[in-house]
Parts: sequence; C-alpha cells; structure tokens
Amino acid sequence: MSTAGAAGSAVVVEAPGRHVLVAHESREPGPGEALVAVHAVGVCGSDREVYQGNRPEGYVRYPLTPGHEWSGTVCAVGAGVPAGLLGRKVVGEGFRNCQVCERCHAGETTLCTAGYEETGFTEPGAMAGTLTLPARLLHVLPDGADLTAAALLEPAACVAAAALKAGARPGARVAVVGTGTLGMLAVQFLRAVSPAELLVVGTRPDRAELAREFGATAFRTRNQDLPADIDVVIETAGSASAARTAASLLRRGGRLVLTGIPAPGADGLDPTDLVVRQLEVHTVFGAPPDAWAHTVRVFAAGLLDPLPLVTHELPLTAFSQAIELVGAGDPKVGKVLLRP
Repeated sequence: MSTAGAAGSAVVVEAPGRHVLVAHESREPGPGEALVAVHAVGVCGSDREVYQGNRPEGYVRYPLTPGHEWSGTVCAVGAGVPAGLLGRKVVGEGFRNCQVCERCHAGETTLCTAGYEETGFTEPGAMAGTLTLPARLLHVLPDGADLTAAALLEPAACVAAAALKAGARPGARVAVVGTGTLGMLAVQFLRAVSPAELLVVGTRPDRAELAREFGATAFRTRNQDLPADIDVVIETAGSASAARTAASLLRRGGRLVLTGIPAPGADGLDPTDLVVRQLEVHTVFGAPPDAWAHTVRVFAAGLLDPLPLVTHELPLTAFSQAIELVGAGDPKVGKVLLRP
C-alpha cells in the first residue's frame, strides 16, 4: 500500500545554527519498511546539540531532519511487511543496527559493530509529517494508547534499559539521582518493582511533589544529609557530581547504573572507592529491543504515565522556540513536544 506524496512540512537543520521549514514529501516504504504518520515528536537536549553543533563527530550528519522521540500511526507498508501493521499506533527504535554482527545477535543492538546510525541524527527523523523506517524497529501500542504520552516512550526505553540492568527486587532500597524527564521516568519504573524505599535526590525542590506522585517515598537535595545504605541507584542527571553523589548513596556491594553523559573531561568516579566498596557499575547509551519491549508492556499495563511530564505542545513552525525552551533552564519547562 502506498500513500507517499505531500505530507505537510519538515524541519531541516542545514548546518549548526541554521534551519529551514520545507515542504515534506513522504518516502514510499521499500521492502521491509513502513511509513508512519507522525503524531508528536519530543525535543530533548541532544536535539539542541544537533542544532548548536555540539554533537560529537560521527554522531550527526547534516543536513538533517531531527526527531528521535516520536509516536504515530502506520499508514503504509512495503513488501514483506505484515499488512496487519496498517492503522496501528506505534513507536520505534532509533538505532539502525545491522542485525548480523556478534553484538546484534546477542541482543546488544546499541553496540552494533557496523557503526553508528540513528533516526534523527544520521538518518531522517520525525520532525516531519511522516517517517519511513525499517518495520522491524516498530513496537505496536494498544489501540487505545494515548499517542501524546507515547511520544515519551523513547526516553522511557533508555530508562527501562537502566532499570533492567539495575535489577532491583521487591523490598529493596532504591534511589534515583536527577529529577528531569529521565529521572521521573526512572521513579516510575522502580516503583513498579515494589521497593521498600524509593529516594529521589535532585537540585530542584519543586520536583518533590511530582516525584512523590510517581512513587517516591522521600525527596532530598544534595546538600541535605543523604543515606549510604541504598541497594540500587539509577543516575539520570548527566553530571560528574551527580555520578559521585549516586555512588555515595550505595551500601557496600551496591549497584549503580549511569545514564547521564557529562561534558568531556569531567572528573569521574574514584576507582579506589569502587574497588574497596565493591560497587557494581553499569552504563546505558540508548535502548536495545528488550528495553523497548519492556517499556511498551509497562506503558500498556498502566504502570508508566509520561503525560504529566509534558508542559509544552507546539507546531513544527515553533522549532526555534522549542530549542530555546529546552535549554532555558526554566523549572516550569518539562517535556516539549512538536506536533507536525
């Protein structure tokens, strides 16, 4: 089935600091591909990096239509793709893995040895009316799913990868460091395993109420007295100081999962401390298929509610405003969505 043709507008970042809004032409899906009508697309710090030119070399390719956090509905499929996908609400993985290297066969698709390719960074993204991508990357949502909320399932999948590595068990003492979108999603994933204690540590006291609504049992800022007996900590703040704070919360033998990416050259964790206290450290960059599947299951079960994190919904024509909002540091700005 084909619906390729004119499909509204698209944002194109021609080079760092320069973008245009152009007429968007849908690309007809080829064999193994699907065409998705985009409902909403999230704007995050990495999109700001793309626009400002701060993305590391090899992790962006200009000119580019950004947009890696998205939700939509399948409106056409190519040869070899089940027709049952037509009309289904979907989200999709970003990493365009090769599927044949050793890491891909192990399910570690974010470590694909064929090189980095990702929707919205090196391949056309979802800041357009439609998105064409390999159908194997799609994850089908329930028919009644809220597509606005589902636009946050990409960052949620990254957090799910962290939650799976954290391996928290019912009755454990757990903590989240960071109160941004990733931090609030991490609270919801950890709440789902029924911890005995769920501490949130951040720099924004205004997030305390929301953290408790999502399941936190306590909220503290970093300048308050903090415990040192936590079993599992997920760090989401993206600073070296946050990583060190996260490690300090752990009991001996505790498990730490880092998801944030500090600026280059940041002082890291103390290796002596890691060894002497026998801490277990994991890291996450992106989300493999099992984390995506876990996210969709948790979302479908009603255990994950990203919608309260959305504070702004803007048209594609407001791309510049969205980028400014994301970098403004305004506590009133949560998740910003663009609506094609």
